[in-house]
Amino acid sequence: MFKSEKFIEETIKKIRQDIKGRTLIAFSGGVDSTVCASLVNKAIGDNLIAVNVDTGYMRKNEPESIKKLMEHMKLNYRFIDASDMFFESLKGVFDPEEKRKIIGENFIRIFENVAKDEKIEYLVQGTIAPDWIESGDDFRDTIKSHHNVGGLPEDMNLKLIEPLRDLYKDEVRKVARSLKLIVSEKQPFPGPGLAIRILGEATRERTQIVREACDIVEKEIENAAKNNNMELPWQYFAVLLPTKSVGVQGDKRAYGFVIAIRAVQSIDAMTCVFSKIPSDIIEKISNKITNNLGNKINRVVYDITNKPPGTVEWE
Repeated sequence: MFKSEKFIEETIKKIRQDIKGRTLIAFSGGVDSTVCASLVNKAIGDNLIAVNVDTGYMRKNEPESIKKLMEHMKLNYRFIDASDMFFESLKGVFDPEEKRKIIGENFIRIFENVAKDEKIEYLVQGTIAPDWIESGDDFRDTIKSHHNVGGLPEDMNLKLIEPLRDLYKDEVRKVARSLKLIVSEKQPFPGPGLAIRILGEATRERTQIVREACDIVEKEIENAAKNNNMELPWQYFAVLLPTKSVGVQGDKRAYGFVIAIRAVQSIDAMTCVFSKIPSDIIEKISNKITNNLGNKINRVVYDITNKPPGTVEWE
């Protein structure tokens, strides 16, 4: 049986043995990276620098909330706005595997630049078991290349440290609770961000559409759960589809994109079932999305696929 207190004690001890210099942690503000940051900070203190990269594919108001989290944790941190770099590198890219690998390499190049300036040798990542399992190897098929595994360039010159590599999401949450971290129950958010919630090219315009739609989905579901109208899903968001459909707004023809709502229940991220959201809540979300996004979106659908055969994210 997994015991979080024992894991914390043993991991801090191992980090002190493995790390002999200044260290950078890729900090996204999610449960995995925040747990890693807390453990490494306890182990090596001021030798740790937390680096958060704004890729342009973050959720609404997320950069500000991540800065506050790093300050709350009293981390030595750097915040880098690299949105122009990420949007430029994904121009004309449609394949999800290519997206993930480009994003992964961009992250590493940014970290390498910081490491050079700060004379850093080590890179800490919040990689967990589903990340490397789904990324595949000589014995497993690649389901999808997680940016922090399959997206790592072969010529990376930082020594990689992954304290949570053998844990599943439910175990990471137990560690977060033991560490009394305020993000312990935060829903997962993929490292590539909204770029993989846009099927097709992840342009600035399309990113803004899905960002607004995700914000509506999150707020409405969280409000419904708070009022005991439904169970809060494990993960819930919006996906922008690459196809358009005919609709009507007022008395005029509309030709807009389609948003899919995705909400699932899971424990370890390896399997999941779709959440059975009450129809009145889905209707409210649909109305808000179509009303707030004008003629850009004229149809909303709900994804009722389990994992397997689907995955949680669409890309």
